[in-house]
Amino acid sequence: MAMVELASRAEAGALRGGLGRPVSLAEIADAQLLSLAYLEQLFARLRRSGLVASVRGPGGGYRLGKSAREITLAEITDAVEESIRATRCEEGGPGCAAGKRCLTHDLWAELGEQIRLFLGHVTLADVVNGQVLGRAAVPALGVSLAPEDEDLPVELAGGGL
Repeated sequence: MAMVELASRAEAGALRGGLGRPVSLAEIADAQLLSLAYLEQLFARLRRSGLVASVRGPGGGYRLGKSAREITLAEITDAVEESIRATRCEEGGPGCAAGKRCLTHDLWAELGEQIRLFLGHVTLADVVNGQVLGRAAVPALGVSLAPEDEDLPVELAGGGL
Protein backbone atom coordinates (compact mmCIF):
# COMPACT_ATOMS: atom_id res chain seq x y z
CA MET A 1 0.00 0.00 0.00
CA ALA A 2 2.81 2.40 0.87
CA MET A 3 4.71 1.69 -2.35
CA VAL A 4 1.54 2.12 -4.43
CA GLU A 5 0.97 5.46 -2.70
CA LEU A 6 4.54 6.51 -3.49
CA ALA A 7 4.22 5.33 -7.11
CA SER A 8 0.90 7.13 -7.64
CA ARG A 9 2.40 10.37 -6.33
CA ALA A 10 5.45 9.89 -8.59
CA GLU A 11 3.13 9.41 -11.57
CA ALA A 12 1.19 12.55 -10.67
CA GLY A 13 4.49 14.48 -10.53
CA ALA A 14 5.54 13.11 -13.91
CA LEU A 15 2.23 14.23 -15.42
CA ARG A 16 3.05 17.74 -14.20
CA GLY A 17 6.37 17.56 -16.04
CA GLY A 18 8.78 16.61 -13.26
CA LEU A 19 9.79 14.00 -10.75
CA GLY A 20 7.45 15.34 -8.11
CA ARG A 21 8.57 16.17 -4.63
CA PRO A 22 9.78 13.53 -2.21
CA VAL A 23 7.01 12.09 -0.04
CA SER A 24 7.41 11.89 3.72
CA LEU A 25 6.55 8.71 5.58
CA ALA A 26 4.09 10.73 7.68
CA GLU A 27 2.18 11.63 4.49
CA ILE A 28 2.13 8.00 3.37
CA ALA A 29 1.06 6.84 6.85
CA ASP A 30 -1.81 9.36 6.88
CA ALA A 31 -2.94 8.57 3.33
CA GLN A 32 -2.90 4.79 3.82
CA LEU A 33 -3.84 4.65 7.52
CA LEU A 34 -0.59 2.85 8.38
CA SER A 35 1.64 3.07 11.42
CA LEU A 36 4.53 5.49 10.98
CA ALA A 37 6.83 3.27 13.07
CA TYR A 38 5.98 0.29 10.87
CA LEU A 39 6.65 2.30 7.70
CA GLU A 40 10.03 3.40 9.04
CA GLN A 41 11.03 -0.25 9.41
CA LEU A 42 9.74 -1.17 5.95
CA PHE A 43 11.31 1.78 4.18
CA ALA A 44 14.72 1.06 5.70
CA ARG A 45 14.53 -2.36 4.03
CA LEU A 46 13.15 -0.93 0.79
CA ARG A 47 15.99 1.63 0.70
CA ARG A 48 18.64 -1.06 1.23
CA SER A 49 17.17 -3.03 -1.67
CA GLY A 50 17.22 0.02 -3.97
CA LEU A 51 13.46 0.16 -4.42
CA VAL A 52 13.24 3.60 -2.82
CA ALA A 53 15.69 6.45 -2.39
CA SER A 54 15.68 8.86 0.52
CA VAL A 55 16.04 12.63 0.15
CA ARG A 56 17.35 14.40 3.23
CA GLY A 57 16.73 17.91 4.44
CA PRO A 58 13.73 20.23 4.48
CA GLY A 59 11.10 18.90 2.13
CA GLY A 60 12.82 15.53 2.14
CA GLY A 61 11.21 12.14 2.05
CA TYR A 62 11.23 9.20 -0.32
CA ARG A 63 11.06 8.61 -4.04
CA LEU A 64 10.95 5.39 -6.01
CA GLY A 65 14.44 3.99 -6.61
CA LYS A 66 13.47 3.07 -10.17
CA SER A 67 10.47 3.34 -12.44
CA ALA A 68 7.17 1.89 -11.21
CA ARG A 69 7.18 -0.21 -14.40
CA GLU A 70 10.40 -1.85 -13.24
CA ILE A 71 9.32 -2.75 -9.70
CA THR A 72 7.35 -5.96 -9.23
CA LEU A 73 5.26 -6.72 -6.20
CA ALA A 74 7.42 -9.81 -5.60
CA GLU A 75 10.49 -7.56 -5.31
CA ILE A 76 8.70 -5.51 -2.69
CA THR A 77 7.63 -8.51 -0.62
CA ASP A 78 11.17 -9.90 -0.85
CA ALA A 79 12.69 -6.59 0.21
CA VAL A 80 10.49 -6.25 3.28
CA GLU A 81 10.91 -9.93 4.05
CA GLU A 82 7.19 -10.68 3.94
CA SER A 83 6.63 -14.36 3.43
CA ILE A 84 3.80 -15.49 1.23
CA ARG A 85 2.63 -18.75 2.69
CA ALA A 86 -0.74 -20.33 2.28
CA THR A 87 0.06 -23.02 4.83
CA ARG A 88 0.87 -23.06 8.53
CA CYS A 89 3.73 -25.47 7.88
CA GLU A 90 7.27 -24.26 8.36
CA GLU A 91 10.38 -25.72 6.79
CA GLY A 92 12.27 -27.65 9.48
CA GLY A 93 9.37 -27.21 11.91
CA PRO A 94 7.36 -29.89 13.68
CA GLY A 95 5.19 -30.49 10.63
CA CYS A 96 1.63 -29.83 9.71
CA ALA A 97 -0.39 -31.72 12.25
CA ALA A 98 0.93 -33.46 15.34
CA GLY A 99 4.44 -33.67 13.86
CA LYS A 100 3.33 -35.31 10.60
CA ARG A 101 3.19 -33.87 7.13
CA CYS A 102 -0.46 -33.30 6.27
CA LEU A 103 -1.98 -34.57 3.05
CA THR A 104 -2.68 -31.03 1.81
CA HIS A 105 0.84 -29.70 2.47
CA ASP A 106 1.93 -29.74 -1.18
CA LEU A 107 -1.34 -28.15 -2.29
CA TRP A 108 -0.91 -25.14 0.01
CA ALA A 109 2.84 -24.88 -0.63
CA GLU A 110 2.18 -24.76 -4.39
CA LEU A 111 -0.55 -22.15 -3.92
CA GLY A 112 1.96 -19.96 -2.09
CA GLU A 113 4.43 -20.40 -4.96
CA GLN A 114 1.75 -19.50 -7.55
CA ILE A 115 0.93 -16.34 -5.60
CA ARG A 116 4.62 -15.45 -5.64
CA LEU A 117 4.83 -16.09 -9.41
CA PHE A 118 1.78 -13.90 -9.97
CA LEU A 119 3.29 -11.07 -7.90
CA GLY A 120 6.45 -11.40 -9.97
CA HIS A 121 4.44 -10.44 -13.07
CA VAL A 122 2.61 -7.47 -11.52
CA THR A 123 4.36 -4.11 -11.34
CA LEU A 124 3.63 -1.05 -9.26
CA ALA A 125 2.61 0.70 -12.49
CA ASP A 126 0.05 -2.05 -13.14
CA VAL A 127 -1.54 -1.42 -9.74
CA VAL A 128 -1.47 2.38 -10.03
CA ASN A 129 -3.00 2.22 -13.52
CA GLY A 130 -5.70 -0.29 -12.52
CA GLN A 131 -4.31 -2.97 -14.81
CA VAL A 132 -4.40 -5.87 -12.37
CA LEU A 133 -7.09 -8.28 -13.46
CA GLY A 134 -8.03 -11.22 -11.29
CA ARG A 135 -8.83 -13.33 -14.33
CA ALA A 136 -5.79 -12.55 -16.48
CA ALA A 137 -3.41 -14.98 -18.12
CA VAL A 138 -1.11 -16.79 -15.73
CA PRO A 139 2.11 -17.40 -17.72
CA ALA A 140 3.61 -19.90 -15.26
CA LEU A 141 0.68 -22.25 -15.66
CA GLY A 142 -0.02 -21.64 -19.32
CA VAL A 143 -3.63 -20.88 -18.38
CA SER A 144 -5.78 -18.09 -19.73
CA LEU A 145 -8.98 -17.38 -17.88
CA ALA A 146 -10.51 -14.82 -20.17
CA PRO A 147 -14.16 -13.93 -19.44
CA GLU A 148 -15.33 -15.54 -22.70
CA ASP A 149 -13.78 -18.85 -21.55
CA GLU A 150 -15.84 -18.94 -18.34
CA ASP A 151 -17.77 -22.11 -19.12
CA LEU A 152 -14.82 -24.04 -20.55
CA PRO A 153 -12.79 -26.47 -18.44
CA VAL A 154 -9.36 -25.18 -17.48
CA GLU A 155 -6.41 -27.29 -18.58
CA LEU A 156 -3.07 -26.92 -16.86
CA ALA A 157 0.25 -27.34 -18.65
CA GLY A 158 0.74 -30.90 -17.40
CA GLY A 159 -2.84 -32.15 -17.40
CA GLY A 160 -6.39 -31.22 -16.46
CA LEU A 161 -8.12 -30.27 -13.28
